[in-house]
Amino acid sequence: MSQMKKVTGDDRRNFLLETLKNSKEPITGGDLATLTSVSRQVIVGDITLLKARNEPIIATSQGYLYMHMPSPALLERIVACMHPPDRTEEELILIVDQGATVKDVRIEHPVYGDLIASIMVSNRREVKKFMEKILVTNAGYLSELTEGVHLHTIAASSESILNDAEEALRKAGFLIG
Repeated sequence: MSQMKKVTGDDRRNFLLETLKNSKEPITGGDLATLTSVSRQVIVGDITLLKARNEPIIATSQGYLYMHMPSPALLERIVACMHPPDRTEEELILIVDQGATVKDVRIEHPVYGDLIASIMVSNRREVKKFMEKILVTNAGYLSELTEGVHLHTIAASSESILNDAEEALRKAGFLIG
């Protein structure tokens, strides 16, 4: 990634949007700040404004990602799970090893209602990066707020992959019910 000269407002946001659209990988706020010669806080504000314009940008543990329209063949399923924090990596690996993507985690909070956080991991390398980010930031898991109970949206190109992921979770004792 090459650095561009500092630009203002709309030009910078258009550049950010095109950069994210053209990237197959998430890009960190720090990298976007370097590219545009502004602070990471300016990038956070720019991303917020782009989201307000209904641009499908999500913040993942690996950085910002532009969500292109999913392929019509992509299927999704929500699975209900429960486990202690020390089994999170195992759970995610079980899912991605079946060929599915873990899109998010959600819990039902007694005060805030449904809380949803993007995960977006599709392979072991991405799971490892996610787990490292949790460790480095000392962040807690959403499921810790609900004694381990949580939902995941998982996505795959076929019903059989979703079934395999669900069965792997069942066999390992992660599924509720």
